[in-house]
Amino acid sequence: MTITPERLRTLFGLNEPRITLLETTIEEHENYVLERLSFTFEGKGAVRGLLTRPRDNAGKLPAILYGHSHGGRYDIGADELTSGREYLRDPLGPVFAAEGYVTLCIDMPVFGTRATEGENAAAKRLLWHGKSLFGEMLSDHAAALTYLIGRDDVDPACIGAFGMSMGCTLSYWLAAVDPRIAAVAHHSCYCDYETLNELGAQDGHGIYLMVPGLLEATSTGEIAGLIAPRPQLICVGDADSLTPPLAIDRAYAQTSALYRAQGAENKLTLLREPGIKHEETDRMRQTMLSFFRDTLQR
Repeated sequence: MTITPERLRTLFGLNEPRITLLETTIEEHENYVLERLSFTFEGKGAVRGLLTRPRDNAGKLPAILYGHSHGGRYDIGADELTSGREYLRDPLGPVFAAEGYVTLCIDMPVFGTRATEGENAAAKRLLWHGKSLFGEMLSDHAAALTYLIGRDDVDPACIGAFGMSMGCTLSYWLAAVDPRIAAVAHHSCYCDYETLNELGAQDGHGIYLMVPGLLEATSTGEIAGLIAPRPQLICVGDADSLTPPLAIDRAYAQTSALYRAQGAENKLTLLREPGIKHEETDRMRQTMLSFFRDTLQR
């Protein structure tokens, strides 16, 4: 291994802001409770969060930190948790609540209620200061994790991370540098970036994802390998233009080698769906739910 979690945090520019909960509005639904949360993040202003939980809440529950996707819909953000997206089977907030989880999703910078600045403008502004937009996102995601762990109804030893597309990368990159995440499942954004460059496929990904110096220091396969020996589920479609098969193969060769080095081969699962593009399948959904039952519920 050529990089440590500490070095990776520095490369990301991960600087977790202090988070303060300002307001909570509770909505009772038939099968779950929705909390609409308003936070302040030190130095960043107001941030919206949506949290779903079971109606019958007894004791401390396992929890999931949910990273929302991109998809060019800057207006959605955290609403994905309860409204879903066209490439998800159905909204996961109510599903996770039915499974017994407390689940939190916050608006990432330039999304949802934070869509006051465009992605390109925000990325360029940060790059001029030697930072990246994705580093800002990871920092805020870490702050959301801190809030989630501190809740009275959450078991801090049973925190999972989940996301699709942009949320996929948020989930496994944060898990690589933050051992508070006990298990991670991610969909549709795992592949080797150097291979994307070779294939000319890098432009399918947004500028938010560009972290200066990343490929000089490490690779995505190695980043995912830092999660070992904690459980990790990787779901990809072989027809997804964002994750070409060769790029998946190369990333997984590195990740699986790092899991083997720790004797944790049985903690790593790759689910590849032939002919599937950038979308969740029924098999992915059921495998992911089973994965979290096995790793977070006790």
